[in-house]
Amino acid sequence: CRQGDRRAVPTRLPRLPGRTNAAMALAAEAARGVLGSLLRDFPSPLGPEDPLPWSAQGSAALSRAEAPGELAELARSFLGGRNAPPPLTASLIHAAIDDVLQTDLSVFKKQCVEEEREGDHGKFTLLDGGSLQRCFFNKLRDICCEWQKQLPSLKSLKRFLLISSHAIRNVRRKMEDRHVSLPEFNQLFGLSDDVDRAYFAVFDGHGGVDAANYAATHLHINVALHKEILKNPTEALKGSFQQTDEMFLFKAERERLRSGTTGVSALIVGNRLHIAWVGDSQVMLVKQGKVVTLMEPHKPEREDERMRIEALGGCVTYMDCWRVNGTLAVSRAIGDLYQKPYISGNADGNSFELTGSEDYLLLACDGFFDAIRPCDVVDLVLDHLKQNKRDGLKAAERLVAAARENGSSDNITVLVVFLRDPQTSWQTAWETLKASVLMRVPRIHPLTFSALK
Repeated sequence: CRQGDRRAVPTRLPRLPGRTNAAMALAAEAARGVLGSLLRDFPSPLGPEDPLPWSAQGSAALSRAEAPGELAELARSFLGGRNAPPPLTASLIHAAIDDVLQTDLSVFKKQCVEEEREGDHGKFTLLDGGSLQRCFFNKLRDICCEWQKQLPSLKSLKRFLLISSHAIRNVRRKMEDRHVSLPEFNQLFGLSDDVDRAYFAVFDGHGGVDAANYAATHLHINVALHKEILKNPTEALKGSFQQTDEMFLFKAERERLRSGTTGVSALIVGNRLHIAWVGDSQVMLVKQGKVVTLMEPHKPEREDERMRIEALGGCVTYMDCWRVNGTLAVSRAIGDLYQKPYISGNADGNSFELTGSEDYLLLACDGFFDAIRPCDVVDLVLDHLKQNKRDGLKAAERLVAAARENGSSDNITVLVVFLRDPQTSWQTAWETLKASVLMRVPRIHPLTFSALK
């Protein structure tokens, strides 16, 4: 799901080893119900003059590289509005986009435009978005007809995930944050191996929402299509930030867009966590009740960032905070056409082994981290679990509220991914806290903790 202002969709993905045949049968029945409902509402393919089943979004013209992301985003919103199960939605989108991309896209040619990069001129073909969307929907409908007769197997993650997300505009005039939660990464991209994959990202736009929307639509597509996705997922994440930046800059030139966005992404692949980021949105990990630092945000006051900017001929000055050329308070971002190359689109990345003792992953924008210290996150989540019978579904909402209460006036977005059952996380964190306090105050009787608990 990709979400904006004040929309929170907690998602529970049960542990599959205990999944029963009855549960699988119910899931298949729900999927067939969605397929049947769609076919009743659209008994025949759309004709050239028929209206599209969704409100047209984005540009009327798009490149071939932009087509998969734009079409997937439209279909995800459309099918989500019809309560389609996420695995079914992802699988339908993959099949329909695969069919579209195998057709001759030259029939959708809208115009050729000149592109200039690093002194090279070339022609670039843009496709007509409306007619391409109509073709895509008809492909989607055809697949629904086939699957209603014989539904394919819809695999889900084997590992436990519990996802909580919340985002608010706060006191800002506009909401420029976006976030993406994609536990159905394998289904969306037709990856049929036995490796679990799940993708999460937070984008914090500035100067408008166009860049954040674009990154939330296209970054994960570029990750999945990157040549290193299977061998080196971290490199795929990093390279996809740069590719998404280049794609958006071309769009910004065509449409005179000035916006930019920071971004942080996380890709879980089997027992490894891969991350990449530009700017000051951050990801952190909590393991057995303790914070594990995963990254250092890109800020102008960082010595290496300041030296890079000054070597390019730019400057870093203090104007209520450290800013690049007296404007932006981040040193790397997607977009910001008129601040390149000082504002770099090159991401940093890292990879970590997951041992099974990790409690949760948290991704958030600077509107959260400017108000809440990472070490305070643990106490806030622990307190939330205590008050809500160990249910973590609204943990992100609690964290967003805490950031606002602490004085954050920015857009605030928080995405919490529990990597094991909060019941287990709660017990581990409580034992850690108890041991820590007993070391400092050895005379406290253990029954005191039972009463507090």
